[in-house]
Amino acid sequence: MNQSPNQRIAALLAAHTPADPKEAVDMQIIAQMLDDTPNLMSRAYPPGHVTGSALVLDAGTGRFLLHYHKKLDRWLQFGGHADADEDDPAQTALREAREESGLPDLRWLSNAPLDIDVHLIPARGEQPAHLHLDFRYGLLTSSPHALQVSADESASFAWLTLDELTTKHITIDPALDRLIRKALRLFRENT
Repeated sequence: MNQSPNQRIAALLAAHTPADPKEAVDMQIIAQMLDDTPNLMSRAYPPGHVTGSALVLDAGTGRFLLHYHKKLDRWLQFGGHADADEDDPAQTALREAREESGLPDLRWLSNAPLDIDVHLIPARGEQPAHLHLDFRYGLLTSSPHALQVSADESASFAWLTLDELTTKHITIDPALDRLIRKALRLFRENT
């Protein structure tokens, strides 16, 4: 039986255990918004919509990849909006990571979301401020040297360890830190 996008989102929420109070509140926000629109994956819903993103890890070293997002002016994992034919944030996360990184061999660290985060996207041009209801995944690559970051989206990129975030003075938000720690923990458990 095929699930609607909202049924799929509800199932993902039901299967996910929040790591902290912020993530628990974010999951409640998404659950409440499911009743307000037939397709929370669609950008047509003005208050906010589901996005998919992924943290890419080098399968050989465990280093993770961040890019400096031009429009948002900060370090992030790869991700973005669902295409019209996508009804699962995992599809969106994988497609966006492939498009934005150029890495040819991306595969799942876990095809269940590692993290769920709600964050405000500021108004830009005709687009009002809105929420991104971000389902965050982990991906692996065995070809980190094949990186071809999209110049449209990224000003820079870096393969990093947790220690290098500090030594290279790279600032990230607490939700990204939470995602990185979850992904690294799962990576260590599986290697």
